[in-house]
Amino acid sequence: MSMIQSKLKGMGVAFITPFKADDSVDYDAIVRLVDYQITNGIDFLVIMATTAETPTLSEEEKLKIREVVVDRVQGRVPIVLGVGGNNTHVVVEQLKKDEFKGIDAILSTVPSYNKPNQEGLYQHFKTIAEASPLPIVLYNVPGRTGTNMTAETTLRLAKEFHNIIAIKEASGNVSQIDEILRKKPVAFQVLSGDDSLTYPLMALGAVGVVSVLGNAFPKELSKMTHLILEGDYNNARIIHHQYSDLFKLIFIDGSPAGVKSILSIMGLCDNKLRLPLVPISAEVFREIREALHKLHVKC
Repeated sequence: MSMIQSKLKGMGVAFITPFKADDSVDYDAIVRLVDYQITNGIDFLVIMATTAETPTLSEEEKLKIREVVVDRVQGRVPIVLGVGGNNTHVVVEQLKKDEFKGIDAILSTVPSYNKPNQEGLYQHFKTIAEASPLPIVLYNVPGRTGTNMTAETTLRLAKEFHNIIAIKEASGNVSQIDEILRKKPVAFQVLSGDDSLTYPLMALGAVGVVSVLGNAFPKELSKMTHLILEGDYNNARIIHHQYSDLFKLIFIDGSPAGVKSILSIMGLCDNKLRLPLVPISAEVFREIREALHKLHVKC
């Protein structure tokens, strides 16, 4: 197992992009959020992925956000950068040109919109693996991409390419994920891509999560994942049940709208998204506030 694989365990955060009221990126809030999460025990950061509203960011903004995050992290935790797309050639060109300063691995999602078959997915990631200077974490999220990468394809890639070190699995298909866990190479790791499935998937052998709710509750969810890794399932289950309502509520009106509403209540960033995403409805906001009251979070 490589050094980076040993560190991509436990609690990873799918880092949001905070915006100001005028729609510009709030770089001061980025610094606050990085410090908040690291001081509260996260294990790694995942930036420029789905939760970051990446499709709405300019290339210039993406580069500056990377620079700000890398500069603030200062090597305290690994950083995984989202590098993917539905044009394999463009992804490969980025991999060849980018210096990836301060980046430890890349997260590459199943292509969206094109809807390739399983051989197309294999060839896409094979080409990326042959071009990447960094270890690769696959990302399967059919709810967003429209295409599910089967366990067979994931295992084929994991066995043939040593620099494909893990998968963030967000298919919601526990049977499929369990098949990966049962048949994968020893060093290949599985990370939950769904907050609500972190506990059951880690009980089956996953090593951690890339969490959306972790933006707001890094300390508590880090503790849960570490308790599971230590074999303390009973105390981990208590935490899982405490946050079960929020696991569901933050996704009702889309992500990251739900978690941004919580972060705004906590005073960590504005409740601002870029179109076509909008803040959550008043009814969902009320339900989230009720859930936070139960957790004794000041609202």
